[in-house]
Amino acid sequence: MIRRAKHKDIPKIGDLLSQVDLVHHNGRPDIFKIGRKYNDEELNIMLTDERRPILVAVDEQDEVMGYCFCIYQCHENDSVLTDIKTLYIDDLCVDEKLRGRHMGKELYDAAVVMAKENGCYNLTLNVWSCNPSALRFYESCGLVPQKIGMELIL
Repeated sequence: MIRRAKHKDIPKIGDLLSQVDLVHHNGRPDIFKIGRKYNDEELNIMLTDERRPILVAVDEQDEVMGYCFCIYQCHENDSVLTDIKTLYIDDLCVDEKLRGRHMGKELYDAAVVMAKENGCYNLTLNVWSCNPSALRFYESCGLVPQKIGMELIL
């Protein structure tokens, strides 16, 4: 089942955030420290912010198995961009012990439905090239590159 995250979910969400961080740290230790993207205090605030919905996949005991952090973004009266509303997936993770059960796809699909219901033009996200399994997953969901970030390490 997919539902909105609750305050009681914060400990498990924190564990999952640590899993994501480790993937990024292992892929690019030159950029990513070991830690968490959001601490418990930040999560508490985010859970009350309607512009930043957090979806969770839960089991029959209502235990979190995965999450999808979302952010509504609006570009209005921009000198270059058209006026559109976007749902940005800030982070999506399924517990590493539970992957392969299509929970990630269920979370992604729920985000798409939420975006459509809220009048979004598109859904966007970023994926690090050091995470090829995430890239393959998002491509299998039908996402295509919108822009490409490039770097030169000096």
